Amino acid sequence: MKKKVLATLLATALAASCLAGCGGSGDAAQTPAAEAPATETPAAEAPAAEEPAAEEAAPAGDAAADPIANLIAATTGTVTLKVWASEEDQDLTTKLLDEFKAAYPDVTFDITLGAESESTAKDTILTDVEAAADVFSFADDQINELVKAGALQEVVANYTYDVANENVSGAVEAATIDGKLYAYPMTADNGYFMFYDSSVFSESDVQSLEKMVEVAQAANKKIAMDISNGWYIYAFFQGAGLDLKLNDDGLTNTCTWNAAGGTDVAQAILDLTASNVLVDMGDEDMATQIAEGNVVACVNGTWRAETAAEAWGDNYAATKLPTFNAGGKDCQMSSYSGYKLVGVNPHSANIGWAMLLAEYLTNEASQTARFEARGLGPSNVAAASSPAVQANPAIAALAAQAAYATPQRVGGNFWSPAETLGQILASGNPDGTDLQELLDTTVEGITAPVE
Repeated sequence: MKKKVLATLLATALAASCLAGCGGSGDAAQTPAAEAPATETPAAEAPAAEEPAAEEAAPAGDAAADPIANLIAATTGTVTLKVWASEEDQDLTTKLLDEFKAAYPDVTFDITLGAESESTAKDTILTDVEAAADVFSFADDQINELVKAGALQEVVANYTYDVANENVSGAVEAATIDGKLYAYPMTADNGYFMFYDSSVFSESDVQSLEKMVEVAQAANKKIAMDISNGWYIYAFFQGAGLDLKLNDDGLTNTCTWNAAGGTDVAQAILDLTASNVLVDMGDEDMATQIAEGNVVACVNGTWRAETAAEAWGDNYAATKLPTFNAGGKDCQMSSYSGYKLVGVNPHSANIGWAMLLAEYLTNEASQTARFEARGLGPSNVAAASSPAVQANPAIAALAAQAAYATPQRVGGNFWSPAETLGQILASGNPDGTDLQELLDTTVEGITAPVE
Protein backbone atom coordinates (compact mmCIF):
# COMPACT_ATOMS: atom_id res chain seq x y z
CA MET A 1 0.00 0.00 0.00
CA LYS A 2 2.88 2.37 0.78
CA LYS A 3 4.28 1.87 -2.72
CA LYS A 4 0.87 2.53 -4.22
CA VAL A 5 0.42 5.78 -2.28
CA LEU A 6 3.98 6.87 -3.05
CA ALA A 7 3.50 6.13 -6.74
CA THR A 8 0.34 8.21 -6.84
CA LEU A 9 1.99 11.13 -5.05
CA LEU A 10 5.06 11.06 -7.27
CA ALA A 11 2.99 10.82 -10.43
CA THR A 12 0.92 13.80 -9.29
CA ALA A 13 4.02 15.79 -8.36
CA LEU A 14 5.77 15.08 -11.63
CA ALA A 15 2.69 15.93 -13.65
CA ALA A 16 2.42 19.20 -11.74
CA SER A 17 6.05 20.03 -12.41
CA CYS A 18 5.52 19.33 -16.12
CA LEU A 19 2.60 21.77 -16.18
CA ALA A 20 4.74 24.35 -14.40
CA GLY A 21 7.42 23.82 -17.03
CA CYS A 22 4.89 24.64 -19.74
CA GLY A 23 4.42 28.01 -18.10
CA GLY A 24 7.62 29.35 -19.60
CA SER A 25 10.77 27.83 -18.08
CA GLY A 26 11.70 26.47 -21.50
CA ASP A 27 13.87 23.75 -19.90
CA ALA A 28 12.94 20.77 -22.02
CA ALA A 29 15.57 18.60 -20.35
CA GLN A 30 13.81 19.09 -17.02
CA THR A 31 10.22 18.79 -18.21
CA PRO A 32 9.69 15.92 -20.64
CA ALA A 33 6.01 16.73 -21.11
CA ALA A 34 6.62 20.38 -21.93
CA GLU A 35 5.91 19.86 -25.61
CA ALA A 36 2.97 17.47 -25.12
CA PRO A 37 3.67 14.78 -27.74
CA ALA A 38 0.80 13.75 -29.96
CA THR A 39 0.75 10.10 -28.93
CA GLU A 40 1.30 10.52 -25.18
CA THR A 41 -0.23 12.57 -22.39
CA PRO A 42 1.90 14.20 -19.64
CA ALA A 43 0.92 11.43 -17.23
CA ALA A 44 2.83 8.97 -19.38
CA GLU A 45 6.07 10.70 -18.45
CA ALA A 46 5.37 10.68 -14.73
CA PRO A 47 6.05 7.17 -13.42
CA ALA A 48 7.14 6.73 -9.84
CA ALA A 49 10.78 6.53 -8.98
CA GLU A 50 10.24 3.09 -7.45
CA GLU A 51 7.55 0.92 -8.99
CA PRO A 52 6.16 -2.48 -8.01
CA ALA A 53 8.18 -5.33 -9.47
CA ALA A 54 6.51 -7.59 -12.01
CA GLU A 55 5.70 -10.18 -9.36
CA GLU A 56 4.08 -7.40 -7.26
CA ALA A 57 1.96 -5.97 -10.03
CA ALA A 58 -0.47 -3.26 -9.07
CA PRO A 59 -4.22 -3.95 -9.30
CA ALA A 60 -5.65 -3.78 -12.81
CA GLY A 61 -6.56 -0.29 -13.87
CA ASP A 62 -4.36 1.39 -11.28
CA ALA A 63 -2.31 3.39 -13.81
CA ALA A 64 -0.64 5.63 -11.22
CA ALA A 65 1.05 2.58 -9.66
CA ASP A 66 1.94 1.00 -13.01
CA PRO A 67 3.87 3.43 -15.20
CA ILE A 68 3.96 1.12 -18.22
CA ALA A 69 0.19 0.63 -18.11
CA ASN A 70 -0.08 4.39 -17.75
CA LEU A 71 2.14 4.88 -20.81
CA ILE A 72 0.21 2.38 -22.91
CA ALA A 73 -3.13 3.91 -21.89
CA ALA A 74 -1.89 7.34 -22.91
CA THR A 75 -0.75 6.17 -26.34
CA THR A 76 -3.31 6.71 -29.07
CA GLY A 77 -1.36 6.33 -32.30
CA THR A 78 1.75 4.84 -33.83
CA VAL A 79 4.86 5.26 -31.69
CA THR A 80 7.59 6.50 -34.03
CA LEU A 81 11.16 6.37 -32.78
CA LYS A 82 14.57 6.82 -34.36
CA VAL A 83 17.48 4.92 -32.77
CA TRP A 84 21.21 5.31 -33.37
CA ALA A 85 23.72 2.59 -32.48
CA SER A 86 27.28 1.95 -33.56
CA GLU A 87 28.00 0.04 -36.76
CA GLU A 88 29.28 -2.88 -34.69
CA ASP A 89 26.09 -2.94 -32.60
CA GLN A 90 23.59 -3.04 -35.47
CA ASP A 91 22.78 -6.76 -35.42
CA LEU A 92 22.31 -6.94 -31.66
CA THR A 93 20.29 -3.73 -31.54
CA THR A 94 18.01 -4.98 -34.31
CA LYS A 95 17.33 -8.11 -32.25
CA LEU A 96 16.70 -6.10 -29.08
CA LEU A 97 14.32 -3.74 -30.89
CA ASP A 98 12.31 -6.70 -32.19
CA GLU A 99 12.10 -8.09 -28.67
CA PHE A 100 11.05 -4.71 -27.31
CA LYS A 101 8.22 -4.38 -29.82
CA ALA A 102 7.09 -7.95 -29.09
CA ALA A 103 6.88 -7.12 -25.38
CA TYR A 104 4.12 -4.58 -26.10
CA PRO A 105 1.89 -6.24 -28.72
CA ASP A 106 -0.98 -3.80 -28.21
CA VAL A 107 1.13 -0.86 -29.33
CA THR A 108 1.99 -0.07 -32.96
CA PHE A 109 5.66 0.87 -33.35
CA ASP A 110 7.61 2.42 -36.20
CA ILE A 111 11.22 2.19 -35.04
CA THR A 112 14.07 2.91 -37.44
CA LEU A 113 17.70 2.08 -36.69
CA GLY A 114 20.64 4.12 -37.96
CA ALA A 115 24.40 3.72 -37.57
CA GLU A 116 26.35 6.33 -35.59
CA SER A 117 29.62 5.72 -33.77
CA GLU A 118 29.62 6.40 -30.04
CA SER A 119 32.81 8.41 -30.59
CA THR A 120 31.18 10.84 -33.05
CA ALA A 121 27.63 10.92 -31.68
CA LYS A 122 28.00 14.31 -29.99
CA ASP A 123 29.23 16.08 -33.10
CA THR A 124 26.41 14.67 -35.21
CA ILE A 125 23.73 15.40 -32.63
CA LEU A 126 24.82 18.98 -32.00
CA THR A 127 24.51 19.88 -35.67
CA ASP A 128 20.73 19.66 -35.19
CA VAL A 129 19.51 18.39 -31.82
CA GLU A 130 15.84 18.35 -32.76
CA ALA A 131 16.50 16.24 -35.86
CA ALA A 132 18.74 13.77 -34.03
CA ALA A 133 17.67 10.30 -32.93
CA ASP A 134 15.21 9.81 -30.09
CA VAL A 135 17.53 7.25 -28.49
CA PHE A 136 21.29 7.10 -29.11
CA SER A 137 24.50 5.68 -27.67
CA PHE A 138 27.55 7.82 -26.97
CA ALA A 139 30.89 7.84 -25.14
CA ASP A 140 30.66 9.23 -21.61
CA ASP A 141 33.22 12.01 -22.15
CA GLN A 142 30.69 13.74 -24.41
CA ILE A 143 28.04 14.15 -21.72
CA ASN A 144 28.98 17.67 -20.56
CA GLU A 145 28.53 19.22 -23.98
CA LEU A 146 25.35 17.25 -24.69
CA VAL A 147 23.76 18.40 -21.44
CA LYS A 148 24.80 22.02 -22.02
CA ALA A 149 23.22 21.88 -25.47
CA GLY A 150 19.95 20.54 -24.08
CA ALA A 151 20.40 17.29 -26.01
CA LEU A 152 19.87 14.87 -23.12
CA GLN A 153 16.65 14.15 -21.26
CA GLU A 154 17.19 13.80 -17.51
CA VAL A 155 16.33 10.30 -16.25
CA VAL A 156 13.33 11.36 -14.18
CA ALA A 157 11.57 7.98 -14.23
CA ASN A 158 12.29 4.31 -13.68
CA TYR A 159 9.85 2.09 -15.57
CA THR A 160 11.31 -1.38 -15.09
CA TYR A 161 14.37 -1.05 -12.82
CA ASP A 162 16.31 1.51 -10.79
CA VAL A 163 18.96 2.75 -13.23
CA ALA A 164 21.18 4.37 -10.59
CA ASN A 165 21.17 1.44 -8.17
CA GLU A 166 21.65 -1.41 -10.64
CA ASN A 167 24.78 -0.08 -12.37
CA VAL A 168 28.32 0.25 -11.01
CA SER A 169 28.99 3.54 -9.26
CA GLY A 170 31.60 4.69 -11.79
CA ALA A 171 29.14 4.35 -14.66
CA VAL A 172 26.45 6.21 -12.73
CA GLU A 173 28.96 8.96 -11.90
CA ALA A 174 29.88 9.20 -15.58
CA ALA A 175 26.19 9.61 -16.49
CA THR A 176 25.55 12.27 -13.85
CA ILE A 177 25.94 16.05 -14.10
CA ASP A 178 25.33 18.34 -11.13
CA GLY A 179 23.68 15.52 -9.20
CA LYS A 180 21.23 14.65 -11.99
CA LEU A 181 21.30 11.43 -14.00
CA TYR A 182 21.19 12.19 -17.72
CA ALA A 183 21.89 8.83 -19.38
CA TYR A 184 21.57 5.06 -19.09
CA PRO A 185 24.87 3.17 -18.57
CA MET A 186 25.38 0.50 -21.24
CA THR A 187 28.99 -0.73 -20.91
CA ALA A 188 31.93 -0.34 -18.50
CA ASP A 189 34.86 -1.44 -20.61
CA ASN A 190 36.61 1.59 -22.06
CA GLY A 191 39.60 1.74 -19.72
CA TYR A 192 43.05 0.22 -19.45
CA PHE A 193 44.89 -2.34 -17.35
CA MET A 194 47.85 -4.74 -17.66
CA PHE A 195 48.00 -7.64 -20.12
CA TYR A 196 50.83 -10.12 -19.53
CA ASP A 197 52.31 -13.45 -20.55
CA SER A 198 52.09 -15.68 -17.47
CA SER A 199 54.97 -17.85 -18.71
CA VAL A 200 57.21 -14.82 -18.11
CA PHE A 201 55.57 -13.14 -15.09
CA SER A 202 54.08 -14.61 -11.94
CA GLU A 203 51.01 -13.15 -10.25
CA SER A 204 53.38 -11.71 -7.66
CA ASP A 205 55.62 -10.10 -10.30
CA VAL A 206 52.80 -8.08 -11.85
CA GLN A 207 52.02 -6.30 -8.60
CA SER A 208 55.05 -3.99 -9.10
CA LEU A 209 56.14 -2.25 -12.28
CA GLU A 210 59.76 -2.21 -11.11
CA LYS A 211 59.64 -5.98 -10.59
CA MET A 212 58.10 -6.47 -14.02
CA VAL A 213 60.91 -4.46 -15.62
CA GLU A 214 63.46 -6.60 -13.78
CA VAL A 215 61.85 -9.87 -14.91
CA ALA A 216 61.36 -8.74 -18.52
CA GLN A 217 64.95 -7.53 -18.71
CA ALA A 218 66.19 -10.94 -17.61
CA ALA A 219 64.06 -12.53 -20.33
CA ASN A 220 65.26 -9.99 -22.95
CA LYS A 221 61.65 -8.88 -23.57
CA LYS A 222 59.74 -5.61 -23.55
CA ILE A 223 56.85 -4.07 -21.62
CA ALA A 224 54.84 -1.58 -23.70
CA MET A 225 52.89 1.50 -22.68
CA ASP A 226 51.87 4.56 -24.69
CA ILE A 227 53.59 6.97 -22.29
CA SER A 228 53.50 9.88 -24.74
CA ASN A 229 49.70 9.79 -24.71
CA GLY A 230 47.92 11.92 -22.11
CA TRP A 231 45.32 9.22 -21.56
CA TYR A 232 48.00 6.86 -20.25
CA ILE A 233 50.60 9.12 -18.59
CA TYR A 234 47.74 10.26 -16.33
CA ALA A 235 48.12 6.85 -14.61
CA PHE A 236 51.39 7.88 -12.99
CA PHE A 237 50.51 11.38 -11.75
CA GLN A 238 47.00 10.55 -10.55
CA GLY A 239 48.37 7.40 -8.91
CA ALA A 240 50.71 9.59 -6.86
CA GLY A 241 47.81 11.82 -5.78
CA LEU A 242 48.44 14.69 -8.20
CA ASP A 243 45.12 15.84 -9.61
CA LEU A 244 43.84 16.82 -13.02
CA LYS A 245 40.28 18.14 -13.10
CA LEU A 246 37.93 19.83 -15.51
CA ASN A 247 36.75 23.19 -14.19
CA ASP A 248 33.10 24.13 -13.82
CA ASP A 249 33.24 26.06 -17.10
CA GLY A 250 33.59 22.71 -18.87
CA LEU A 251 36.54 24.02 -20.89
CA THR A 252 39.61 24.67 -18.74
CA ASN A 253 41.57 22.47 -16.35
CA THR A 254 43.03 22.51 -12.87
CA CYS A 255 46.25 20.50 -12.64
CA THR A 256 48.67 19.88 -9.73
CA TRP A 257 51.25 17.75 -11.54
CA ASN A 258 53.90 20.34 -10.70
CA ALA A 259 53.10 20.33 -6.96
CA ALA A 260 55.21 18.61 -4.30
CA GLY A 261 55.92 15.06 -5.44
CA GLY A 262 55.53 15.83 -9.13
CA THR A 263 59.24 15.68 -9.84
CA ASP A 264 59.38 12.29 -8.05
CA VAL A 265 56.82 10.97 -10.53
CA ALA A 266 58.73 12.38 -13.49
CA GLN A 267 61.97 10.84 -12.19
CA ALA A 268 60.22 7.49 -11.69
CA ILE A 269 59.16 7.48 -15.37
CA LEU A 270 62.74 8.32 -16.39
CA ASP A 271 64.09 5.51 -14.22
CA LEU A 272 61.58 2.96 -15.49
CA THR A 273 62.26 3.72 -19.16
CA ALA A 274 66.06 4.04 -18.77
CA SER A 275 66.60 0.29 -19.14
CA ASN A 276 64.73 0.33 -22.48
CA VAL A 277 62.50 -2.44 -21.12
CA LEU A 278 59.46 -0.28 -20.46
CA VAL A 279 59.06 1.28 -23.90
CA ASP A 280 56.85 4.06 -25.23
CA MET A 281 54.71 2.40 -27.90
CA GLY A 282 51.45 3.17 -29.67
CA ASP A 283 48.54 0.77 -30.00
CA GLU A 284 49.23 -0.56 -33.50
CA ASP A 285 52.95 -1.09 -32.88
CA MET A 286 52.03 -2.82 -29.65
CA ALA A 287 49.84 -5.30 -31.50
CA THR A 288 52.64 -6.07 -33.95
CA GLN A 289 55.27 -6.49 -31.24
CA ILE A 290 53.01 -8.74 -29.17
CA ALA A 291 52.35 -10.97 -32.19
CA GLU A 292 56.09 -11.16 -32.95
CA GLY A 293 56.91 -12.18 -29.38
CA ASN A 294 58.91 -9.10 -28.41
CA VAL A 295 56.38 -7.57 -26.00
CA VAL A 296 55.31 -9.81 -23.13
CA ALA A 297 53.25 -7.28 -21.17
CA CYS A 298 51.43 -4.07 -22.04
CA VAL A 299 49.12 -1.41 -20.69
CA ASN A 300 46.11 -1.39 -22.97
CA GLY A 301 42.36 -1.99 -23.17
CA THR A 302 39.86 -4.71 -24.04
CA TRP A 303 40.26 -4.07 -27.78
CA ARG A 304 43.73 -5.73 -27.55
CA ALA A 305 42.46 -8.82 -25.71
CA GLU A 306 42.21 -10.95 -28.85
CA THR A 307 45.73 -9.95 -29.94
CA ALA A 308 47.20 -10.95 -26.60
CA ALA A 309 45.16 -14.16 -26.35
CA GLU A 310 46.26 -15.30 -29.81
CA ALA A 311 49.93 -14.58 -29.10
CA TRP A 312 50.16 -16.04 -25.60
CA GLY A 313 47.57 -18.82 -25.76
CA ASP A 314 47.13 -20.56 -22.41
CA ASN A 315 49.58 -18.07 -20.88
CA TYR A 316 47.36 -15.09 -21.69
CA ALA A 317 46.54 -13.19 -18.49
CA ALA A 318 45.41 -9.76 -17.36
CA THR A 319 45.26 -7.85 -14.11
CA LYS A 320 44.93 -4.37 -12.64
CA LEU A 321 47.78 -1.93 -13.16
CA PRO A 322 50.81 -2.43 -10.87
CA THR A 323 52.35 -0.05 -8.36
CA PHE A 324 55.36 2.12 -9.17
CA ASN A 325 57.85 3.74 -6.82
CA ALA A 326 57.99 7.54 -6.66
CA GLY A 327 60.27 9.17 -4.11
CA GLY A 328 60.56 5.98 -2.08
CA LYS A 329 56.79 5.43 -1.93
CA ASP A 330 54.89 2.70 -3.77
CA CYS A 331 51.95 4.26 -5.62
CA GLN A 332 49.10 2.33 -7.21
CA MET A 333 48.80 3.36 -10.86
CA SER A 334 45.50 5.01 -11.62
CA SER A 335 43.66 5.06 -14.95
CA TYR A 336 40.87 6.67 -16.87
CA SER A 337 37.65 4.72 -16.95
CA GLY A 338 35.35 4.92 -19.93
CA TYR A 339 31.70 4.03 -20.35
CA LYS A 340 29.24 3.85 -23.18
CA LEU A 341 25.90 5.43 -22.37
CA VAL A 342 22.47 5.61 -23.96
CA GLY A 343 20.75 8.97 -24.08
CA VAL A 344 17.23 10.15 -24.81
CA ASN A 345 16.57 13.26 -26.87
CA PRO A 346 14.34 15.68 -24.91
CA HIS A 347 12.78 16.78 -28.20
CA SER A 348 11.38 13.30 -28.86
CA ALA A 349 7.68 13.30 -29.72
CA ASN A 350 7.36 10.04 -27.78
CA ILE A 351 9.55 10.78 -24.79
CA GLY A 352 7.99 8.21 -22.47
CA TRP A 353 8.52 5.39 -24.96
CA ALA A 354 12.01 6.65 -25.72
CA MET A 355 12.90 6.44 -22.03
CA LEU A 356 11.39 2.98 -21.71
CA LEU A 357 13.32 1.82 -24.79
CA ALA A 358 16.56 3.25 -23.40
CA GLU A 359 15.97 1.26 -20.22
CA TYR A 360 15.36 -1.87 -22.27
CA LEU A 361 18.52 -1.48 -24.35
CA THR A 362 20.61 -1.16 -21.18
CA ASN A 363 18.95 -3.57 -18.75
CA GLU A 364 20.67 -6.63 -17.29
CA ALA A 365 19.51 -9.00 -20.04
CA SER A 366 20.55 -6.63 -22.84
CA GLN A 367 23.96 -5.97 -21.30
CA THR A 368 24.48 -9.71 -20.90
CA ALA A 369 23.54 -10.21 -24.55
CA ARG A 370 25.98 -7.46 -25.56
CA PHE A 371 28.77 -9.19 -23.64
CA GLU A 372 27.96 -12.53 -25.24
CA ALA A 373 27.74 -11.08 -28.74
CA ARG A 374 30.61 -8.60 -28.66
CA GLY A 375 32.59 -9.18 -25.46
CA LEU A 376 31.75 -5.72 -24.10
CA GLY A 377 31.94 -5.38 -20.32
CA PRO A 378 28.61 -4.73 -18.58
CA SER A 379 28.02 -1.79 -16.26
CA ASN A 380 25.03 -3.58 -14.74
CA VAL A 381 26.13 -4.99 -11.39
CA ALA A 382 24.37 -8.33 -11.76
CA ALA A 383 25.54 -8.85 -15.34
CA ALA A 384 29.12 -7.89 -14.44
CA SER A 385 29.22 -10.38 -11.57
CA SER A 386 28.09 -13.34 -13.67
CA PRO A 387 30.49 -16.31 -13.93
CA ALA A 388 30.88 -15.81 -17.69
CA VAL A 389 31.98 -12.19 -17.31
CA GLN A 390 34.26 -12.94 -14.39
CA ALA A 391 35.92 -15.73 -16.40
CA ASN A 392 36.96 -13.21 -19.06
CA PRO A 393 40.51 -12.10 -18.12
CA ALA A 394 40.31 -8.64 -19.69
CA ILE A 395 36.89 -7.75 -18.29
CA ALA A 396 37.85 -9.08 -14.86
CA ALA A 397 41.07 -7.03 -14.93
CA LEU A 398 39.15 -3.92 -15.90
CA ALA A 399 36.77 -4.51 -13.00
CA ALA A 400 39.73 -4.87 -10.62
CA GLN A 401 41.23 -1.62 -11.93
CA ALA A 402 37.90 0.21 -11.53
CA ALA A 403 38.67 0.96 -7.86
CA TYR A 404 41.62 3.08 -9.02
CA ALA A 405 40.00 4.66 -12.08
CA THR A 406 38.22 7.95 -12.71
CA PRO A 407 35.97 9.08 -15.58
CA GLN A 408 37.77 11.11 -18.24
CA ARG A 409 36.79 14.74 -17.69
CA VAL A 410 39.37 17.15 -19.14
CA GLY A 411 39.44 20.24 -21.29
CA GLY A 412 41.01 20.22 -24.72
CA ASN A 413 44.21 21.99 -23.64
CA PHE A 414 45.30 18.89 -21.71
CA TRP A 415 46.28 16.62 -24.56
CA SER A 416 49.14 18.38 -26.34
CA PRO A 417 51.16 19.40 -23.25
CA ALA A 418 50.70 15.94 -21.72
CA GLU A 419 51.86 14.29 -24.95
CA THR A 420 54.96 16.51 -25.06
CA LEU A 421 55.76 15.69 -21.43
CA GLY A 422 55.42 11.97 -22.14
CA GLN A 423 57.66 12.17 -25.18
CA ILE A 424 60.39 14.00 -23.25
CA LEU A 425 60.32 11.61 -20.29
CA ALA A 426 60.07 8.45 -22.41
CA SER A 427 63.10 9.58 -24.43
CA GLY A 428 65.18 10.19 -21.29
CA ASN A 429 64.83 14.00 -21.10
CA PRO A 430 67.55 14.45 -23.75
CA ASP A 431 67.95 18.22 -23.23
CA GLY A 432 68.44 17.78 -19.51
CA THR A 433 65.60 20.16 -18.67
CA ASP A 434 65.11 20.73 -14.95
CA LEU A 435 62.16 18.50 -13.97
CA GLN A 436 60.38 21.19 -11.98
CA GLU A 437 60.70 23.57 -14.90
CA LEU A 438 59.43 20.86 -17.24
CA LEU A 439 56.37 20.22 -15.08
CA ASP A 440 55.68 23.94 -14.60
CA THR A 441 55.66 24.41 -18.38
CA THR A 442 53.41 21.38 -18.82
CA VAL A 443 50.89 22.59 -16.23
CA GLU A 444 50.93 26.09 -17.71
CA GLY A 445 49.84 24.58 -21.02
CA ILE A 446 47.27 22.25 -19.48
CA THR A 447 45.60 25.05 -17.49
CA ALA A 448 45.80 27.71 -20.21
CA PRO A 449 42.56 29.60 -20.99
CA VAL A 450 40.57 28.42 -23.96
CA GLU A 451 40.47 31.04 -26.67
